[in-house]
Amino acid sequence: MHDVLPHIAKTDFPPIRRRELDTLQINLGYRCNLSCLHCHVAASPRRKEQMNRETVNLVLRFLKLSGAGAIDLTGGAPEMNANFRYLVASAREMGVRVIDRCNLTILEEPGYEDLAEFLADQQVDIVASLPCYLEENVDAQRGDGVFDSSIRMLQRLNSLGYGKADSGLELDLIYNPQGATLPPAQNELEADYKRILDERYGIRFNALYALANLPVGRFGSTLISKGKLQEYVSLLRDAHQPENLKSVMCLNQLSVDWQGHVYDCDFNQMLGVPLRYNGSSRPHLSELLDAKLLGLPIQVYNHCYGCTAGQGSSCGGALT
Repeated sequence: MHDVLPHIAKTDFPPIRRRELDTLQINLGYRCNLSCLHCHVAASPRRKEQMNRETVNLVLRFLKLSGAGAIDLTGGAPEMNANFRYLVASAREMGVRVIDRCNLTILEEPGYEDLAEFLADQQVDIVASLPCYLEENVDAQRGDGVFDSSIRMLQRLNSLGYGKADSGLELDLIYNPQGATLPPAQNELEADYKRILDERYGIRFNALYALANLPVGRFGSTLISKGKLQEYVSLLRDAHQPENLKSVMCLNQLSVDWQGHVYDCDFNQMLGVPLRYNGSSRPHLSELLDAKLLGLPIQVYNHCYGCTAGQGSSCGGALT
């Protein structure tokens, strides 16, 4: 279990239970062309973990049986998995919505030059990380040159129709705070992003997701090294809004790791806290093909306050 967990495990976070499954979030592996400071999975070019074809086929089988309407592909850079295009094309053929959590820079890496066209052809929804509209802030968080590469790739996606009205090609951006603070109001920040990116670069996009940084993975380890973990967890807990409980993403979503093990959410996955199912210590997707998950208790810890603090935070942005 991740070393951050002992510091945040004892909790009075309200109990919650599963509703009908609508989204399967799939971590295709931890390999990435970047090593971002806020990355909760500690992805990097040195990571080797990758979902194999057998597990990808198991994911597809589960999709058919479960009736889930969407898959949310993440990593690392999910596109670096050798089975990425196979999974995307197979899911789209089934009529399943595909969301690609894209870091943008991967679209101009050698060997991925035609990736943007593939995503457009398959009508994949792109959720792209752009933690600020200022170059110095983005490069400080994600690495030198990342901002310029991201702008070029956003312009390229726009040229393919992404982010444009009635194109059917959804392009959403993600904002993360630079440090241990809550994100500002999402609607106001979105207006700033749209105005500045359009004025300076001619870039259009559909929506902005303002996400809180959860004290997990690389970000959690940074908080520990600075002696700030408890302070940040207290900030999240004090900002808890009970009304956000009805919309947290884990209610209708399952998280699957690169080996096929199943969790309530991506953050629990990184902490090694599995789905609680049928007495299994670490349920595998192969055990859930005929499972009834409705009403199962969701594993909660203090990091869950990151999803209910203030305006709330989920893979789809603010909750209120």
